[in-house]
Amino acid sequence: MNTVMHESSPQLALQRAIKSAGGYTALAKLIGVSRPAVARWIVVPPLRVLAVEQASGVPRRELRPDLYPE
Repeated sequence: MNTVMHESSPQLALQRAIKSAGGYTALAKLIGVSRPAVARWIVVPPLRVLAVEQASGVPRRELRPDLYPE
């Protein structure tokens, strides 16, 4: 059986959120953190998920499915 990776992952969701918000700097300003902080993220930190969701429109369950399962 061939396993196919999901196109959606927390890392890809973060990249979509950054793009949707207008880039690293724009997202950082919208959620009140520094641009370098956002650039260091591999996934959205737990305390920032709701702010990133609001700023970008990317659902929390996509940003952090481990914290917000369907």
